[in-house]
Amino acid sequence: MSGPLAGKVALVAGATRGAGRGIAVELGAAGATVYVTGRSTRERRSEYDRPETIEDTADLVTAAGGRGVAVRVDHLVPDEVRALVERIDTEQGRLDILVNDIWGGELLFEWEAPVWEHDLDKGLRLLRLAVDTHAITSHHALPLLLRRPGGLVVEMTDGTAEYNRDTYRNSFFYDLAKTAVLRMGFALGHELGPRGATAVTLTPGWMRSEIMLDLFGVTEENWRDALEREPHFCISETPRYVGRAVAALAADPDVARWNGQSLSSGGLAQVYGFTDLDGSRPDAWRYITEVQDAGKPADATGYR
Repeated sequence: MSGPLAGKVALVAGATRGAGRGIAVELGAAGATVYVTGRSTRERRSEYDRPETIEDTADLVTAAGGRGVAVRVDHLVPDEVRALVERIDTEQGRLDILVNDIWGGELLFEWEAPVWEHDLDKGLRLLRLAVDTHAITSHHALPLLLRRPGGLVVEMTDGTAEYNRDTYRNSFFYDLAKTAVLRMGFALGHELGPRGATAVTLTPGWMRSEIMLDLFGVTEENWRDALEREPHFCISETPRYVGRAVAALAADPDVARWNGQSLSSGGLAQVYGFTDLDGSRPDAWRYITEVQDAGKPADATGYR
């Protein structure tokens, strides 16, 4: 393996599909060994009942130039997370990059439903999947990451701190979950910075995940056909775009300058110069604020 992250070891927790998969692949493309975790395997699917598996993600990491290692883990089960970290320690003796991308809430939140109308069990389950999993994983993985200076922790969420501060995000439970993760990155920055590591929170823009493409009935090859149904989808990006953001952070010797901050794929692209797979640089959160939320006609000119 070669590349700026050759010799580095990463754990992408929640790498079955979406952003987690895109991040894992781009870390592999930069030469890292990447442990990819999730609950969907070739032998057994999670309640999502979707075809993507952690083994598929690991194969993509290896094909990209790294080494992918698939491990089935339920990140709500502390013993399983502890065993995962012990395995990484035994096999690698180090952990340089931790990406907390566990989510699993697409089937649980109800759009625009106030808390008293939202299904309570689903809402509480969403919070456990989105918040408890991150805390459990950090609790067990950070001692290994801190063993060497220069470690990086990336907390994945939806929305920047600035955007989420002023914007109601879909439902009480969704809003709370995504804001809690933003605060996790901030808190970890305070705890890790003095110990030689860096923590950030990172959001993609409107991402063309497997689930989103299915929702619009399109593929990555013909995704623009979805613009007839949702014109603002013109600002969308692939999961690999935020993956390149993580790879850029991990390869930056001055990454500590971002410690505790809320970042976005589009914002980091302007700093590091990477592009999405099609060569564009979508700046989704600026577009969402200045065009979509402002009620203007869809037009991504100047935002890609």
